[in-house]
Amino acid sequence: MIRVQPQAIDVTELVAEARGDGDGAVSLFLGTVRNVNAGRRVLFLEYEAYAAMAEREMERIAQDATARFGVTRVAIVHRIGRIEIGEASVAIAVAAPHRAAAMDACRFVIDTLKATVPIWKREHFDGGAVWVEGAG
Repeated sequence: MIRVQPQAIDVTELVAEARGDGDGAVSLFLGTVRNVNAGRRVLFLEYEAYAAMAEREMERIAQDATARFGVTRVAIVHRIGRIEIGEASVAIAVAAPHRAAAMDACRFVIDTLKATVPIWKREHFDGGAVWVEGAG
């Protein structure tokens, strides 16, 4: 499961997509919208993406993580559109026979996603809005 979507992320579906019977670990990362950033009160976030390219890059990252860390499966969902405080903007599930590989791969996936995937974040706060660098 590799998706860019406007709908809320279904974490149960994400985990079910990643986990298999041979997996003893599923590492889950949820990126959620917080209410304060850089000393400003955040009202909501807005994400835009070049969806087709973003999904291709996310697929490449998942393949890299699978090869590099020996994990079974990687599932990634990133939201676009308006996202409210407390909602998940990105979710990653990595399944593996053992926890260390799942956790290491999960961190690799989110760090690489933020650095390379064409997804842009606009932060709306009291008094204005700004595009945030390295938003993924």
